[in-house]
Amino acid sequence: MTERPYSTSAYREAARTLAATGQRLYQHGWSPATSSNYSLRLNADHAAITRSGRDKGLLQETDIMVVDLDGRPVGDGKPSAETLLHTGLYRRDPAIDAVLHTHSHAATVLTMHWPANTVTLEGYELLKALDGIQTHDTRLTIPVFDNTQDIAALAEDVERQLEAGHLTHAYLIRGHGLYTWAADMPACYRQIEALETLLAVELDRRRLA
Repeated sequence: MTERPYSTSAYREAARTLAATGQRLYQHGWSPATSSNYSLRLNADHAAITRSGRDKGLLQETDIMVVDLDGRPVGDGKPSAETLLHTGLYRRDPAIDAVLHTHSHAATVLTMHWPANTVTLEGYELLKALDGIQTHDTRLTIPVFDNTQDIAALAEDVERQLEAGHLTHAYLIRGHGLYTWAADMPACYRQIEALETLLAVELDRRRLA
């Protein structure tokens, strides 16, 4: 029998973590139906990621599979259509071990109704939940990419923005959702929760303006 190129125990733990995380995100309303995708790095060359088309409110460990960092599946199954947006982050930065992508109401409305190329969050205490931010007196500019079915091209656009230093904690896809990443899943979940909350607050403020 051919030896797997990743630790079976690491995969099982990642599958448990991703399934539990998906159910938490679903309960908040940030990952409705089969939207969203989540991943965890397994080693220098592989990541565990959600399979394509799985209902996030019913996510199970069997809904998680393995890909290499070129986005190719290892074993059976079809990974998320947006796998390259995860693996590109892992290839670029060895310190990134978790990536979360959600499809919230606030992210969708903000990026479609206000068609700017960025969303700016400024002066919020909750910004301190993001890695490296120590004060509310902070301005976080989140780039907005146009939605596309050409994920390889989008991954290249994201890479260029990372290279230029325009991406620090997150980015948005217009009418689609939010991506964030961190050194582990607890930090990544903390960031997605903070960002989704702040996007909802920002949406309410714009409605009241």
